[in-house]
Amino acid sequence: MTEFSRETFTPGVYLVTDTALCGSRGVVETVRAAVAGGVRTVQIREKDASAADFYQLVLRISEAVGDLAAILINDRIDVFLAARAAGARVHGVHVGQSDLPVTAVRMIVGDDAIIGLTANTVDHFRQVALLPDRTVDYLGAGVIRATATKVNHPTPIGVDGFAGFAAVAGLPCVAIGGVLLDDVGELRRARAAGVAVVSAICAAADPKRVAEDFVEEWNR
Repeated sequence: MTEFSRETFTPGVYLVTDTALCGSRGVVETVRAAVAGGVRTVQIREKDASAADFYQLVLRISEAVGDLAAILINDRIDVFLAARAAGARVHGVHVGQSDLPVTAVRMIVGDDAIIGLTANTVDHFRQVALLPDRTVDYLGAGVIRATATKVNHPTPIGVDGFAGFAAVAGLPCVAIGGVLLDDVGELRRARAAGVAVVSAICAAADPKRVAEDFVEEWNR
């Protein structure tokens, strides 16, 4: 059983990639640096890339990261399946409320893949409670505060709102949306299973050092 199996997966400090924010350094090198800094979960998110380009990026990140981090694919179930078929070390997918129904996603990706689902309203959490057992492994709950990395994001819920969701979710919850270093301790005390970080790491001049800061705060 690997560290990144469904049974043992713990999100912790959770990098979500953003090609624009990574700039000239590129996504692969940003991920490599963040993992060197202690990040153990990486969600590859490419909203505008073609399937072919997304697939190639996943292969490159898988090669760069090796077995040091869980690699999750945002939205694109086809890219996940293609990368896995090519032998890439990819561990699961993260889907939103407007993607394929998560029950269908589970049937497609199989029993061993990690599945994360975005949930940011009371109704979403009620629907999750009705899912067959072990359909979803964790929830992405937020947004914590307004963020420029996601267009038309829902109303921010803050740490207190996240705590309320985490208390009733019945599944591990990762805090998403505008999470800052100063939020990490509060969110962990609010029962977060992880904190998703985009800009703070992707746009950093030294992503390894920033990742180290987040991991240190998470482990404090």
